[in-house]
Amino acid sequence: MHSEQIRACGDELYMALRQRETVAPLTERFPDITLADAYQISLHMLQRREQDGERVIGKKIGLTSKAVQNMLKVGQPDFGFLTNAMVYSQGAEMPVSSTLIQPRAEGEIAFILKRDLLGPGITAADVLAATECLIPCFEVVDSRIHDWKIAIQDTVADNASSGLFLLGDRAVSPRRIDLATCGMVVEKNGAVISTGAGAAALGNPLNCVAWLANTLGEQGIALKAGEVILSGALVPLEPVKAGDFMTVSVGGMGSASVRFT
Repeated sequence: MHSEQIRACGDELYMALRQRETVAPLTERFPDITLADAYQISLHMLQRREQDGERVIGKKIGLTSKAVQNMLKVGQPDFGFLTNAMVYSQGAEMPVSSTLIQPRAEGEIAFILKRDLLGPGITAADVLAATECLIPCFEVVDSRIHDWKIAIQDTVADNASSGLFLLGDRAVSPRRIDLATCGMVVEKNGAVISTGAGAAALGNPLNCVAWLANTLGEQGIALKAGEVILSGALVPLEPVKAGDFMTVSVGGMGSASVRFT
């Protein structure tokens, strides 16, 4: 794709975000779109948001679990950017009906970094050493692509289908948790709907954060101290609507809950 097409697609996705409208898949209209093109589109969309006063507070890793990859028919992770306009706190009401289009919630583990990570060469041990704490969280993904008809280039261009996220109110040391074996239970409206374990995300959420640090490092971008890193879903995506109440519990970490409005 040439630069004018990249900017036009980024503008289109930005307007879809603001107007809560969907657009046709980019891969249908631009069959030759590459992942590199898609990430450039995502960056242009982010620049438009920053012009509105939003600021980057972290990054998210998507498509880390086989369950989510199979659901969306993609075969590798991706990443997007988190801004201050996207974050909610434990117990808050999240206005999905007025801010998102086709929301789906997933339970995750958030990493809060205490030092920068810049790839290449970052290992899981490096991630562990750089992590201040872990927090159970919900990411509520959304797609500006009509009916979630996405190839990986579509979701990458659309900021990795980012929507909103909510952090629990309890932080624990990463050295107290076996991240590969820790269990996750997600409840919706009082019923258990899914369970998972840390190994669902590339074998260990530490591997996900290392993947992100190394992938961004190829572009000279660091994971920065103080940032929130959402490490990827351990359970399948769950459609949500106003009136739903969800809780995610992670062994050794506690829980996070959210009511959707």
